[in-house]
Amino acid sequence: MEATSPAASAGPQPHAQGAASESASLLRRIKGKLFTWNILKTIALGQMLSLCICGTAITSQYLAERYKVNTPMLQSFINYCLLFLIYTVMLAFQSGSDNLLYILKKKWWKYILLGLADVEANYLIVRAYQYTTLTSVQLLDCFGIPVLMALSWFILYARYRVIHFIAVAVCLLGVGTMVGADILAGREDNSGSDVLIGDILVLLGASLYAVSNVCEEYIVKKLSRQEFLGMVGLFGTIISGIQLLIVEYKDIAGIHWDWKIALLFVAFALCMFCLYSFMPLVIKVTSATSVNLGILTADLYSLFFGLFLFGYKAVPDLFPGSLMASCGTLAPCRLCSCSQPQSSPWDLNSKARASALSSHPPWQVRGEFLAFWEV
Repeated sequence: MEATSPAASAGPQPHAQGAASESASLLRRIKGKLFTWNILKTIALGQMLSLCICGTAITSQYLAERYKVNTPMLQSFINYCLLFLIYTVMLAFQSGSDNLLYILKKKWWKYILLGLADVEANYLIVRAYQYTTLTSVQLLDCFGIPVLMALSWFILYARYRVIHFIAVAVCLLGVGTMVGADILAGREDNSGSDVLIGDILVLLGASLYAVSNVCEEYIVKKLSRQEFLGMVGLFGTIISGIQLLIVEYKDIAGIHWDWKIALLFVAFALCMFCLYSFMPLVIKVTSATSVNLGILTADLYSLFFGLFLFGYKAVPDLFPGSLMASCGTLAPCRLCSCSQPQSSPWDLNSKARASALSSHPPWQVRGEFLAFWEV
């Protein structure tokens, strides 16, 4: 038997060391890209928003199921009043183009439409808790993300990769599975038709939320956070107050008030106020799509709260539906949530913008929407 030479035994070592150093270098690059301060801060803010959403869901479900209090407009009205008292009053003391009177003079009817979409989105989502479960509302709410992506494509010039469209298809498949499971379960009391009504209300509310979020992203990035919150607070208070007097005055008169019900109303209003106050901060540094993807953990929180606090039974189709819906919306997070084109006609001066719009017909329809806020 030949003896192994020292040179032969030492031959593979440089290759192994090179592979190890390449692996270590790859891990360092991945760590440097994923664990930056901005990303960690965005994730932390997203989880805070998720907890706020979960808080609104739990309080609404407690009011609807335990205390038979069905006043979604009153719950939203308190939140809009808080926004009005803080941010609308701040606008009143601003000067120049940021002043409340100046904004009302130029854009009052535009913010009425935005306030209407936001108020009705809140109303539909909270009303849905009377017909369907906490988990179903939170999971079906992710339907707003495909709608938001579509609106961002046509309005904010966002561009997506193939994986994003695949993820949207998976998300919609998950939503369909959830609706089917909800109807079949019927909450074991022959309420399948009521559950379907609740699911439809959630889907409509999620779509209106998408419209509101797209407008919010544009206003926050191009104008200011205070303007968005102040005007939503002003017109949200007016619209929700009028609707409150029309549709809920009997329900409010029938509430048997005690400290527990009052505490649930206060908790709901505080969670909504924090959600409205902090979401524009996250949207400003990312996008509305990224924020909605980041707060999907609220669905998971609500799922566990629904199982343990409200005693919901796990339907066999619930977990596949929630998995598909969540994976479909989380998949694009591995990549950039959306990419902006290198140039947009709205970054040009008026003459160059007109030339760009005429030479690129697809911009024309989208441009008219953005001009809606600039006039």
